[in-house]
Amino acid sequence: MTTQLKSLDEWVRKVAELTRPDRIHWCSGSEQEYRQLIEQMLGDGTLIELNQQHYPGCYLHRSDPLDVARVEHLTFVCTSNADDAGPNNNWKSPDDAKRMMRECFSTCMRGRTMYVIPYCMGPLDSPYARCGVEITDSPYVVANMYLMTRMGDAALKRIERDGNFVQGLHSTGELDPERRYIVHFPEEITIMSYGSGYGGNALLGKKCHALRIASYQGRSEGWLAEHMLIVGIQSPAGETHYLACAFPSQCGKTNLAMLIPPEGYEDWKVWTLGDDIAWMHLDGSGQLRAINPEAGYFGVVPGTNRKTNPNAYDMIEADTIFTNVAVTADNQPWWEGRETGEPVLDWVGKPYERANGPAAHPNSRFTVSAKQNPCYSELADAPEGVPISAVVFGGRRSELAPLVFQARDWAHGVLVGAGVASETTAAATGQVGVVRRDPMAMKPFCGYNYGDYWAHWLSFANRSDRLPKVFQVNWFRRDSGGRFLWPGFGENLRVLRWIIERCAGRIGADELPIGYLPRPGDLDVTGIDVSEDTLRQLLSVDSAQWRAELDDIGQYLASFGDRLPPELSSEHDKIRRALEA
Repeated sequence: MTTQLKSLDEWVRKVAELTRPDRIHWCSGSEQEYRQLIEQMLGDGTLIELNQQHYPGCYLHRSDPLDVARVEHLTFVCTSNADDAGPNNNWKSPDDAKRMMRECFSTCMRGRTMYVIPYCMGPLDSPYARCGVEITDSPYVVANMYLMTRMGDAALKRIERDGNFVQGLHSTGELDPERRYIVHFPEEITIMSYGSGYGGNALLGKKCHALRIASYQGRSEGWLAEHMLIVGIQSPAGETHYLACAFPSQCGKTNLAMLIPPEGYEDWKVWTLGDDIAWMHLDGSGQLRAINPEAGYFGVVPGTNRKTNPNAYDMIEADTIFTNVAVTADNQPWWEGRETGEPVLDWVGKPYERANGPAAHPNSRFTVSAKQNPCYSELADAPEGVPISAVVFGGRRSELAPLVFQARDWAHGVLVGAGVASETTAAATGQVGVVRRDPMAMKPFCGYNYGDYWAHWLSFANRSDRLPKVFQVNWFRRDSGGRFLWPGFGENLRVLRWIIERCAGRIGADELPIGYLPRPGDLDVTGIDVSEDTLRQLLSVDSAQWRAELDDIGQYLASFGDRLPPELSSEHDKIRRALEA
């Protein structure tokens, strides 16, 4: 018996009987094991060695050209009652889903190695951490899980001590897009994924466990699992505030998490605790505290350069797995926005021709340990997490949403989060550039009915009077000519500064129907190319546009029927009346 936990040993045995692997390997999580996996994948062509002089320890993986993003239409939440999954999820009955997945997994690992990956999401000694075990036939998945999670022997010891874990079963199968399913059973804390080798579909500790299953667990246990970065901002006076920020994919999450203070703000410091996921709990005093359950980054690489994100650019120059980028003549990784070098082979390995489209796939990725980030915070390993001063929602909107505004209170903040919409990106399959409703940036990731999810959020107001302030930001507003009005990137610290000052109660605001906005002069724009007229456009609120937006939000909320919390409807009506007045 490889583990002392009988339930784990029996589950591994049953999976082996179903999938029929040639051998079983229990992952230790050691660096030696990682290096052996890399050598194995270099040998069979799963990985390609990149220029080791300029990119030591870096490798390229080319996925199947039809397997390059999350497949939301083939992602299912399987609950006994369909209403518990909600209209925000694709639902299958648990019995039908298990029957379908058993058929897929039957003998699928014949000729392959079955890897058993015990992992911990969050600091190993944190009461807020949760553990899982992923079984996979993909060494690429194992290597990524090594970088992304706290995996191996130490995690197994915690699993044996706790006696419970999320069960995750994955196989790349035959990579047939018609037989590709990502299936969740939240009532049984179980995940099954078949037919994909892409990160979000195959790295089951990430979106599947850390969001879909964990959000369900959080509702049951009284905490929140959210699609949020965690960033620490330290002022020249030494005061540090931590912000949890929710943005849909490719809306600037990684750039904000690793923000470099701009010119004039050199005395400010920014600390990264996480770039994608936050688990938030109330401590004994009613303070909302957050941990990052991940130990690494699986980031979108196009657009990353020394100007947009110097920390990320430096971080991925060593010990990184790149997926679906292009390469230069001297075998360095290349992507659109890199600003140096020229691609000679595109992301599928063919000679690059501009007429064929981007050299790197728009959703190409890097996987790297978080500790390589120059602004990594040691508090990312703190068992108690960090105190959250502000929750910030955002999205990619070319019109409507002002640069920043604050919700009046927690209930209003939940409505702000529930109404978030953003223009779609290449991180998911489907048409790009369409505005879709993406509440709390959790549309693809909430593991249960959104109505119940909002009710869970609202319940925190009854449990604490020390909740964070809630804000919404929009870095992407454009003028009539299509030009971005706000410079973004490091200059976003100016907006975060206003948010922090509001949290500390040191600065006023103008009250509008949609919330509190900066007063003229309160937002520092000295030294940047933002005129008074531009700032006025950035902070303008068009009542007619917002009435139309509220109508659309109202229709969306109504689609959840009697699961919609009455308090959310009340907040919506209140703002609608104020806009009409």
